[in-house]
Amino acid sequence: MGKKKVVVQLPRIARAESIAQRYALELEALDPVAEIVEVEASGVEEFLAIAGDADALITSWGIKIDQSIIDGLEKCVVIGVGSVGVDMVDVDAATRAGIVVTNVPDVFIEEVADHAMMLLLSTTRRTKQMDQMVRDGDWFKGRPLLNDTPRLLGQTLGLVAFGNVARCTARRAAGFGLHIIAHDPYVSELTISESGVQPVGWQELLERSDYLSIHAPLNAETHHLLNAEAFARMKPTAVVINTARGSIIDEVDLIQALKDNTIAGAGLDVLEKEPPDGSNPLLTMPNVVVTPHVASATDRMRPETRRRVGREVALVLRDRWPMSCVNPTVLPRVTLDRWQPYPMNRGPNR
Repeated sequence: MGKKKVVVQLPRIARAESIAQRYALELEALDPVAEIVEVEASGVEEFLAIAGDADALITSWGIKIDQSIIDGLEKCVVIGVGSVGVDMVDVDAATRAGIVVTNVPDVFIEEVADHAMMLLLSTTRRTKQMDQMVRDGDWFKGRPLLNDTPRLLGQTLGLVAFGNVARCTARRAAGFGLHIIAHDPYVSELTISESGVQPVGWQELLERSDYLSIHAPLNAETHHLLNAEAFARMKPTAVVINTARGSIIDEVDLIQALKDNTIAGAGLDVLEKEPPDGSNPLLTMPNVVVTPHVASATDRMRPETRRRVGREVALVLRDRWPMSCVNPTVLPRVTLDRWQPYPMNRGPNR
């Protein structure tokens, strides 16, 4: 039997080395069961011309793997997403087609939690303004600006969702003396409470939070979850932190809320349009800190992500359940063996 075909979307910067060299990390698990083929396409037909007969896809960004593409996949059994978020794949369409969708949910959670705390601290201590004052020769203006800033100890951090990153963020925030509350309709109150976090309803989360940190996935339910109505319920001194996905916030409403002093500030690693237009008001607001979608980035992140997505795809191509399945309802419908040991004696795949 020949090798399986794994199509990788959006090849890395072209260099002289071979495919095998370029994708050595993914192939640690995929070789010898599969070979990698690159595709860079701007349209469905162009994409399917290469990927239509693929046994697996690997993607992170680029053309969305939507219903039109999934309908054209003749024998694909798995789509491996090299990130936590899977909004670049129509998961419902993949499920209907019997395609397993995997992600990488636990490779860089510590880094994102670090970044969330960095944005929180930068906004509360007005780092952006302080840095500019020093550069402008206004050394003595900094202290008066902070004289109206409450101490962090005793403030309330609200968490939107309570997944892996939120839990790591909560542990860090507790060390700063923050009181932590969270809302997640898909996590039991007992689980939230066991982490020393108080579970609350959505409206209470908005009303009580001094800092509101977003850790939810982007889907139909969370799209523009933070909008004018939500901002109106928040404290005028509140700050919004987002290290999840930009479209969870209605950016037009956020800009207006900041202009109207409905809320006090924002720390954003993600935006609705990336990269943003130079005219985006968020880029010039002194009370907004923006970083370029880098929360997960460290020297470990990219290599481990690539290895992990390769392992997930390899498991499915070897007729085993993946470690992280985004659409678990598809698993009983496919011919995968849950209990077969992982190659190289890594133990059962659970």
